[in-house]
Amino acid sequence: MHSDTVDLGHDVFMMDTRMGGYEAITSSYLIRSSRPCLVETGTARSAPVVIEQLAALGIGRDDLATIVVTHIHLDHAGGVGDLAEAFPHAQIVVQERGARHLADPSRLVASAHRVFGEAMDRLFGDLRPTDAARIVSIAQRGSVDLGDGRSLAAFHNPGHASHHIGLVDSATGDLYTGDAAGVYVPETADVRPATPPPDFDLDLTLTSLQAMRDVQPTRLLFSHFGPVTEIDETLDASVDELHAWVDAVRVAREVSPDMDHAVAMVREKDRIRHARLYDDPALLAKQEELSGTQANVAGIMRWLDLQERGD
Repeated sequence: MHSDTVDLGHDVFMMDTRMGGYEAITSSYLIRSSRPCLVETGTARSAPVVIEQLAALGIGRDDLATIVVTHIHLDHAGGVGDLAEAFPHAQIVVQERGARHLADPSRLVASAHRVFGEAMDRLFGDLRPTDAARIVSIAQRGSVDLGDGRSLAAFHNPGHASHHIGLVDSATGDLYTGDAAGVYVPETADVRPATPPPDFDLDLTLTSLQAMRDVQPTRLLFSHFGPVTEIDETLDASVDELHAWVDAVRVAREVSPDMDHAVAMVREKDRIRHARLYDDPALLAKQEELSGTQANVAGIMRWLDLQERGD
């Protein structure tokens, strides 16, 4: 087995995709059932790493049946085009709002270049197109056949993104959270919100967190990063963090509409709550690359503006 791969039992393997060269930041998961399934691809830059790890787990070019992404942000689905090419028999499963962007990623990639600038190539690379005939889209609910009666139940889980789904393994009760429960920091057991523009919606995110509770998972498998068995505590922390960040942005916005001021205020309040994270500069820098305070504040600001306008 590859050194970046962890056996989670029940033929489930977590793979560290080494996004941006970092360890323990973005994970893909292989369900090595009779119809092997990859959940999340990581970035385009990570595709060779993921292909190598799959090979070490015995998955060759003709073996992978399905590639599922929880949503189309580039740290989750950026490698779809490369992996679709590497595994020509795999179907690609995505929420219906994301399907056209996997077939023609030009707008998504152009937007990412505008947002990330010079960091785009270093962190992500470009998402390559996938043949539309291979894409299976899910609306509110769907199912992915893992073979031998095992399946992934998919449900629409927006809030972080309109094209987000949750996935539950019928054999294990594992819930693949994507970004709907935020970002789990394994080094400190903190949860950070993931509230980027343009889709963040507090009410939908809270509803999605409840939907994740309702499926009564045995384990949360975070795309960032890894498995968590403290279900209620972790989802409670996700709710608390969302409210804390939204309240902090609301207060900052009332003082001044300036984005830099809001980011500084939110960061100061977050530092008080999560001193261990802030005491480790390298860990904090890694988390800022993944789920930056500025992007999170911008997403919350946008949502508050829409609320104010009554949109």
